[in-house]
Amino acid sequence: MGNSTGAAALLLTAMLAGVLHAPSSLAQPNDWVAERVSAVVRIKAHINPDGRTIEALGREREGSAVVIDDDGLLLTIGYLMVEAYAAEIVDNQGRTVPANVVGYDHETGFGLLRTIEPTKLKPMPFGKSADVKEHDPVLVASFGGPGMVGAAYVVAKREFAGSWEYLLDEALFTSPPHPAWSGAALISREGKLVGIGSLIVGDVGGGSDKIPGNMFVPIDRLPPILGDLIADGRPAGPGRPWLGINADEVHGRLFVGRVTAEGPAEKAGIRHGDVIVGVNGEPAKTLSEFYRKVWAQGPAGATIALDVLQDHEVKRIEVKSINRLDHLKLKSTF
Repeated sequence: MGNSTGAAALLLTAMLAGVLHAPSSLAQPNDWVAERVSAVVRIKAHINPDGRTIEALGREREGSAVVIDDDGLLLTIGYLMVEAYAAEIVDNQGRTVPANVVGYDHETGFGLLRTIEPTKLKPMPFGKSADVKEHDPVLVASFGGPGMVGAAYVVAKREFAGSWEYLLDEALFTSPPHPAWSGAALISREGKLVGIGSLIVGDVGGGSDKIPGNMFVPIDRLPPILGDLIADGRPAGPGRPWLGINADEVHGRLFVGRVTAEGPAEKAGIRHGDVIVGVNGEPAKTLSEFYRKVWAQGPAGATIALDVLQDHEVKRIEVKSINRLDHLKLKSTF
């Protein structure tokens, strides 16, 4: 991994020869790599100046996206493009093409764009993330061509809970870490897309070993929502209840680290530094427990009764939830 094309080529050739099954139509491993990574492009997104995510993510965002069909449909990690009013992609030959925002899903974290004209790049085929096993060898590819492809292995398939009301029942964790993980392609030994890069983490195994690496959103989460994202820009239905709370687990307690401005929790009186004790009388000590108890109260729009330690006493605070997507500035005003 790294910026040295020669070193990466040697590493990949050895890896492909030993463990990856290159398609029979491609005689050389390097041909296989070049074909696959040509589908991984750079995305540059320009965010609505009134966007709700600017404070945390900035107005100009850059990372990778993967071409997934012949008409220029691109899959990326959603935080790169959510609330964008304009975007463009740059392929590995330096060609720049404008792209339109297609859709975003908060529950998976996936984002879709489409170039205004076909990219003429061969799309990357989907694999099955369910078939990926711990200890499997994989490749991680960001924009930049073969020199930005790294050999890795799957350390764990486990739950991931993020502080921003985000939970994956089974995320893919790999090591060693890739330096350009945002939107990067996770490629199986069969040469297929099995995940999209989301984070760098210090504990891919989830234990005490503290092995650094990356977290990927499994590709199997995309097909059930792909049609809705293309047609409507979002998944069908009311969505999960969203509160606008960023919480952190500290020694078995859930501390409110940030409350989204003008979000449901702020309007209800939740404040930075509060401690979430439970939901509707049921205790919650971890983020995953908290989220599942909130989401069990009903769809977006449900009133969520939170038990909160505030000003040295436990209070019952009712929060009128909304769909996270309804809080965002998803349509351009320009």
